[in-house]
Amino acid sequence: MSAVNHPATLTFASPLRSTVAALRAGDVPLRDHVEEVCDRVERVEPDVLALLPEPDRRGRLLAAAAALERRFPVAAGRPPLYGALVGVKDIFRVDGFETRAGSSLPPEPLAGREAACVSRLREMGALVLGKTVTAEFAFREPGPTRNPHKIAHTPGGSSSGSAASVAAGCADLALGTQTVGSVIRPAAYCGVTGFKPTLGRLPTAGIIYFSRTLDQVGLFTQDAAGMSLATSALLEGWQPTTHAGQAGPMPVLGVPEGPYLAQTEPEGLRSFEGQLARLEEAGCQVRRVPALDDVEEIAKRHMDLVSSEFAKAHDAWFRQYGPLYRPHTAELIERGRAISLSDLEIARGSPSALRGRLHESMDREGLDVWASPPAPGPAPQGLGSTGSAAMNLPWTHAGLPAITLPAGRAENGLPFGLQLTARFGADESLLGWAEALEPVLAD
Repeated sequence: MSAVNHPATLTFASPLRSTVAALRAGDVPLRDHVEEVCDRVERVEPDVLALLPEPDRRGRLLAAAAALERRFPVAAGRPPLYGALVGVKDIFRVDGFETRAGSSLPPEPLAGREAACVSRLREMGALVLGKTVTAEFAFREPGPTRNPHKIAHTPGGSSSGSAASVAAGCADLALGTQTVGSVIRPAAYCGVTGFKPTLGRLPTAGIIYFSRTLDQVGLFTQDAAGMSLATSALLEGWQPTTHAGQAGPMPVLGVPEGPYLAQTEPEGLRSFEGQLARLEEAGCQVRRVPALDDVEEIAKRHMDLVSSEFAKAHDAWFRQYGPLYRPHTAELIERGRAISLSDLEIARGSPSALRGRLHESMDREGLDVWASPPAPGPAPQGLGSTGSAAMNLPWTHAGLPAITLPAGRAENGLPFGLQLTARFGADESLLGWAEALEPVLAD
């Protein structure tokens, strides 16, 4: 990743796979890796503000690293994520850390058992670098985090700190969540790889829920190879796969033509068409398919469902701490309380119906993967908004696995990405395609 206009906040950090390989083999002492990352955090955090403050991060991590070395003294027995430093979005409960969820609520009512994904990462040898900044309760009220490429621009949200910490070369890997577009969009804005698995393939136990039905845990890494490593270590039942598409060694890509794609800004659409041209030259087939013509209705049903579930999750807290909630979050609770039972019933049936329609289109057109922009354009200027999630919402609503890869730059130097979406449960295939297509899209 190249530094554009603000080099102090971007670092050429080693990708996750090579970092972990060197740590597992003992080629890089774990203490040295911790020291290097802590030096980097101290250098970039005053500008990026991706991590929640911690009084002695270095001391805690050095002690944790020493304990990990004692636990796995022999290289051959070291787990797959040995020594990886992980940023964890502050809606995940993590032993030893308060959970505030980007809010002004006291931590005591938000406390609970450590999130299953965090415990799994620890089992795989990862160390928690720290909590990362989130928008308040993973909704629209942003935290202070800035885009490492241009600090006057948003990093996206709500997993803003997780995306920015990877982009700034601090976290080797980061955890986020997506209920609308909170992994894919910030990854695209920050020029990193973001992956949202199939709904339910990563456990959500131990997070502060936005929507129990549609919350999905996601990951951020520097590249697709690192994402495959992390996901294969975390997902139960991971099955490595060969990656031959419907028409040969490269996938058949479907472009969802119509009102959905029309939400893209002109510069974003030009970038997307350039990405498709490069992929066709590399051997992909691109098929333009009318799809998502009812995108506005999908968005309404999605927001009916998530706002209703958000209001239910926050009912007791809001009654006690209502004045501490920021305006957009309080408005979402009031919206959720007003959803009628009939509208909620329609909304609950919508995800599976949309999934079926998208699968039918893939079957009919012989598609391996949907290709689309991960955001309408590059990261907007200003920190008061996290940008639009319109390009992510339908795929999240359907619960399909999605990944975004860095794919060029805007005229102002900010990153663009490409969003790829596969069938329900086809996470392994999607990640395989991502590794194959990543070199074609590289700057």
